[in-house]
Amino acid sequence: MKVIEHITKAKSPFFSFEIIPPLRGGDIKQIFSIVEELLPLHPPFIDVTSHAAEVQYEETPSGEIRKKVKRKRPGTIGLSVAIKNKYNVDTVPHILCRGFTKEETEDALIELNYLGIENVLAIQGDDKGYKKPTPHGKTTNENASELVDQISRMNKGKYLEEDLLDASSADFCIGVAGYPEKHYESPNLKADMVTLKRKVDSGAHYVVTQMFYNNKYYFDFVKLCRESGINVPIIPGLKIITLKRHLTSLPRDFYIDIPEDLYNEITEADPKNVIDIGVEWARKQVEELMNSGVPSVHFYILQNTKPIQILYKTLKL
Repeated sequence: MKVIEHITKAKSPFFSFEIIPPLRGGDIKQIFSIVEELLPLHPPFIDVTSHAAEVQYEETPSGEIRKKVKRKRPGTIGLSVAIKNKYNVDTVPHILCRGFTKEETEDALIELNYLGIENVLAIQGDDKGYKKPTPHGKTTNENASELVDQISRMNKGKYLEEDLLDASSADFCIGVAGYPEKHYESPNLKADMVTLKRKVDSGAHYVVTQMFYNNKYYFDFVKLCRESGINVPIIPGLKIITLKRHLTSLPRDFYIDIPEDLYNEITEADPKNVIDIGVEWARKQVEELMNSGVPSVHFYILQNTKPIQILYKTLKL
């Protein structure tokens, strides 16, 4: 079932989750274990992230700096299909612009369509200082709106390869990312809104937001979206803080704000109590969001299910 169908048919608010594939060479049983821990929370769909190759610079004992291309987390397509077939839970594989050509993207989408995956999240992807060279004669999507357009064209039976012109149409539900505190590359939130509307106009069916810790950012973001003519569902995304180092790593990596009250409480707390503080903060966020009428909340789980399990027991749903 498509994500937008889950939203429209839901009789009560639900949680969805985002998990990350294991490191190269990891065991799929690790992911299955994570999914099985999430199943009692009845997720209608689970996102599976994707990662392109990236460059890492390593210093040798002699002081020489060497560039090494590292492929970190493979298997998004395989994991998405395995999870759906094993647990009968819809999956949303992430499709990236950066690090992939249009031809590679088309191949991946054809495979996903063939294997019965109905949802994808189209995102630009992180820039880790490495952009995969484009092979001669091939092209790339420069941004998420171009990627959405490519997927939308496939939904209409329009492919890059001439010998696929008679192929049947795909039928993907397309999600895109939204940034309540604006994307770090945008000069301001209104300019970012233009970018988001372009993605929706290109064919996106819903938006899932970057994590935030002040619900006002989300409410203001939705209001601005509606004023800008963006009328698709907007799913709030949350992540539970569990470690003191999240106070610096999350703002650094995701360009978000940590409210002063939350920062002070965690800073002054014993490290073993941070998870309780994070869960309580998330509980207040979730209850306010659901009381405002959001049909669902999307949690960035990655590979740690303990916080969401604790939170679920505290909620009055």
